[in-house]
Amino acid sequence: MKRIYQHIKEYLPFIFLAAIAIAIASFTIGKEIYGHREENLLSFAIVNFFGYLFFLLMPVELAFIYYLKAGIDPISLNAIAISTALCAQLADYYIGRSFSTRVIDRLVGRNRYEKAKEEIRKYGNVVIFVFNLLPLSSPVILLAAGMLKLNLKETLFYSLLGLLLKYSLISLIF
Repeated sequence: MKRIYQHIKEYLPFIFLAAIAIAIASFTIGKEIYGHREENLLSFAIVNFFGYLFFLLMPVELAFIYYLKAGIDPISLNAIAISTALCAQLADYYIGRSFSTRVIDRLVGRNRYEKAKEEIRKYGNVVIFVFNLLPLSSPVILLAAGMLKLNLKETLFYSLLGLLLKYSLISLIF
């Protein structure tokens, strides 16, 4: 019985965070899709911001494509995508810098951020750039960068470069 309780306790944070992600998507994009409402930048900004927080991994690139296909101005959409991503990543960085490893263990899992820390130590800012360029878990990388107390300006600069290139390419392709 004790073992079952441990398993439930272990998975409860993930279930809770998944429920939050589903609620965010449902109350923003979901209402627009199912309610036949016009898409707007505010709902995209909410989804994108929360999708870039390390504890709520959401497919933000798919949301970007959805809003792009819905006819939202690409320049405005890019500006919102990049600014909200950077704001959320700034939060990730400061959370990594502030919280104990025990708290982060519970939210992310030691293996995920230890792997991210190892990659950053090995390859430096290139990892931050690549993880922001590709649809990889860049929020966890920024969390690890905060834990390593990397230079904030450099970290945000390489994040910005990766995000600019990623969203520019998505805009051109779609």
